[in-house]
Amino acid sequence: MARQTPYLLNRNGRYFARLVIPKDLRPYLENKTELREALGPDRRIAQAKLHSAVASLKHKIILAARRAEQELGGPALAGRYPLAPDEIANRHYHERLALDEELRNGNGPWSSVGIDDLYVDNLRAGLAGKLSDEALQRLIGTSIERYRRLGNTTAEFGSNEWRAVARALCMSELEALARIVERDEGDFSGTPQNPVLKDAPSLEDDQPPVLLRNLFDRYIAELRANGKGEGAEKRWRPVVEDLIKFTRLTDARKLTKKHVVEWKDAKILTLSPRTVRDVYLTAVNAVLNWAVSNDLLEANPARDVKLKVAPKKQTRPKGFTRQEALAILQFSLSYEAPKTANPHTQERPSTSAAKKWAPLICALTGARVSEITQLRKEDVREEDGISYIRITPDAGKVKNRKYRDVPLHGQIIDKGFLDFVAAAPAGPLFYPPMTNERTADPAQTVSGRISNWLQKNNVVPEGVSPNHGWRHAFKTAGLEAGIDGRVLDAIQGHAARTAGENYGDVTLTAKAMALRQIPAFPL
Repeated sequence: MARQTPYLLNRNGRYFARLVIPKDLRPYLENKTELREALGPDRRIAQAKLHSAVASLKHKIILAARRAEQELGGPALAGRYPLAPDEIANRHYHERLALDEELRNGNGPWSSVGIDDLYVDNLRAGLAGKLSDEALQRLIGTSIERYRRLGNTTAEFGSNEWRAVARALCMSELEALARIVERDEGDFSGTPQNPVLKDAPSLEDDQPPVLLRNLFDRYIAELRANGKGEGAEKRWRPVVEDLIKFTRLTDARKLTKKHVVEWKDAKILTLSPRTVRDVYLTAVNAVLNWAVSNDLLEANPARDVKLKVAPKKQTRPKGFTRQEALAILQFSLSYEAPKTANPHTQERPSTSAAKKWAPLICALTGARVSEITQLRKEDVREEDGISYIRITPDAGKVKNRKYRDVPLHGQIIDKGFLDFVAAAPAGPLFYPPMTNERTADPAQTVSGRISNWLQKNNVVPEGVSPNHGWRHAFKTAGLEAGIDGRVLDAIQGHAARTAGENYGDVTLTAKAMALRQIPAFPL
């Protein structure tokens, strides 16, 4: 009985190349159990086509394995799948021309190096099948061994398969040399003449997919390793998912500028241009730029996608006026939590304290509200007779991740803040200690409550941020008092505007002297 040829299937007088798909990869191949490729009704011709067909089917299975690895967070190794001789030739051709381009961009005398005529003659003889195995080995064996190491071929020296790969590489090398000669004459428009290369499919499908979700996860993981990323993940993950849903693409390599432009145009139909620019395009650009800088993508297709946004209308100062600030402080300092019969609905004392003290401290320090609501008892200190607060990343989020010491204005002390701190238990001043793992930043939660409370009671004028308005108002008051801008920046935690401003320290004493120039509110 004749031995059955592996991978060759006969169905009703027609032949097919057939490979069974491993169970774990079937979801990545339309849940099929096997792959087939038609080889025709002639057994002899089918057997001649079989090797190339099997390599093509194995190629599809390996690509599916890569997609599975990517989704599971595993590595994607380059070139670990078998290729037919014509596919190896196509890859070699493009790699040779890419190397030529790289060398021409360098400083070496590459373009002045001539082509060895004997080498060309040997390549032609190899392509024609006129060379012995030993001669082919000397001529092209190094390249064959390279593709063997990559896992693209398992052909044994001297076998028909090995000679087929060798002859294909001879053809590929001849075509590449022809392009190199054309380039030496300044012609970079040449294309291959051999049909095997001329009609070859793009090499793009040979590359592993670079999944957008995987890129985003890795980008966020790097941010988290640096103590950042929590806010970005919450804001930007829906953006990435929206891009995937709109384009129906999960592979970032297949994303084009046209895709991003169409997505942008669709978003501005339902969202404000500023949101599309500052959230949607910013998120995608950040992730793709990171991928490019980490050699995961060659280019960022969103880089040049722009969106014009009209400046916001401004009909009043960004910060509170003196009278507006006074009205808010009078309201907040007189606040007492309403009494309820149900102790479970009674407002926490720490929240009531935040509503009372946070606006006054922000008004006279220019700090962010969340920097105040995250203060702990140990962050209120005294040094050389100066009472101050330490705003530190140890207590919570600080935008530049650097601590700063801010003296307490005399009016804050006069109103009894230090007495409140002295009577408070150790730990956070404005929210109860958290014993379980936090799902939200408690300081941000409290600052949000203060903002909603002030807006609900109509003490915040339209067009001013209930929380950020204090920073603008403080900077205005400081400039009116003649305080040096560098000192104001040090108090508020703003970055230096020039390299020179990074030299020398703005001391606690210098800050305290500046704050004495800020007039108290007539409370």
